[in-house]
Amino acid sequence: MSAELWNSAASVLETNWSGDHMVPSRRLYPHQWSWDTAFIAIGLAYVNPGRAWRDLHSLFEAQWPDGRVPHIVFDPATAEADYFPGPAFWGVPAYGARPANGSTGIVQPPLHAVAAWKVYRRASAHGAACVQEARAELEWLYPRLVAQQNYLTTRRNLGGAGLASIVHPWESGLDNSPAWDAAMAGVPADLSLLTTYRRRDLDVADAAHRPTDRDYSRYVGLVLSYRAESYSDTDLLSRHDFAVECPSFNAILGAAELALAQIAGVLGRTAEAAVHRERAHRITDAIVARLWDPRTRTFHARDLRTGTLSPARCVSGLMPLLLPDLPAEHVEGVLTETRSARFGFPAPSYDRTAADFDTMRYWRGPVWINVNWLLRRGLLVHGRRDEAEELRAAMVRLVHQHGHFEYFHPATGEGLGAPTFSWTAALALDLLADRSVPAYARAA
Repeated sequence: MSAELWNSAASVLETNWSGDHMVPSRRLYPHQWSWDTAFIAIGLAYVNPGRAWRDLHSLFEAQWPDGRVPHIVFDPATAEADYFPGPAFWGVPAYGARPANGSTGIVQPPLHAVAAWKVYRRASAHGAACVQEARAELEWLYPRLVAQQNYLTTRRNLGGAGLASIVHPWESGLDNSPAWDAAMAGVPADLSLLTTYRRRDLDVADAAHRPTDRDYSRYVGLVLSYRAESYSDTDLLSRHDFAVECPSFNAILGAAELALAQIAGVLGRTAEAAVHRERAHRITDAIVARLWDPRTRTFHARDLRTGTLSPARCVSGLMPLLLPDLPAEHVEGVLTETRSARFGFPAPSYDRTAADFDTMRYWRGPVWINVNWLLRRGLLVHGRRDEAEELRAAMVRLVHQHGHFEYFHPATGEGLGAPTFSWTAALALDLLADRSVPAYARAA
């Protein structure tokens, strides 16, 4: 099984390479996506480390002067009509050396420091020359990764408690998760926008698998709102209809600080390493204070416009396991949630027992390999090696039996969404090759 899966995964990554970056899939996602790039680099390092570094470079070459890393970097060779919402819709002005309409104006989870560290560790196993080259890559990336973190922890600290806020569901990476339903209820749903701006995802994907038109009209409206002020974050909470503190996004934000501490150590920046560790600790404390619900004993998204926690129990609420300083009470609460009938291995994107659990529709029920990869990392961080191995085996089995799909049916395992999907292939390689635990993992 291992050789067959390895070869098929490597073939997907070869197919989806576009010269200087990887696309998630050829038909549905023809540009470069931000957190996809992080997941892809982790696996790409096993078969082509030069491309892994190049993919990260390509993304960070599009970083904005304020530090934000756009959630899509547009390929100028791809026609506007081939993807919506495309470059002209976003209307991003030129910045730095970037031409106008080169990216979007929103972000995605900052997993890139974790990816850079993983790629470096892979290179360090291949001799002094590889280590020297990888160190040079870290030197280039480090200040850019720090700028990304600084943007998120300052300009996006809309709640004032030290957590980053997302201002569009797409920023979470979990686009139509039920975690956003309560907050999205306050966003106008102008279906006429879909007459002006035609969806193109339904040309190549089953409508039953994708977000509804009502949700999509809200997505478009939120972009138009943010775009109207040139994507400024000043006074955003007072003029924008969606602002949420997401447990998954912020757990990754904290994990990025821990990875930056390791990178800073390699680069001889001891003082900076200590600062990163302290920032990770503060982010963990803020997640516990702001996003933990003692009634459910798990984490939930907070709507900053109402101050309330979402009632939905979603896979995003399990992600704070990534943080080693998470108190024991909260670790046990999340582990209980993970083992319950609501989730299990591999974890679906939403509570299996919920009345509106949807086995087919995107983030409202299906299983995704990337969040399960993060969950496995969280189990390792807290010394739960047996459960981490159980989850690893379940993911490998799922992909081997059903293929490198974007996501999977939570009961049958049927592949859903885009086939030959890059992060599924890349993470399959990592699951086959790496049984190590993060350097800052706790003992069991």
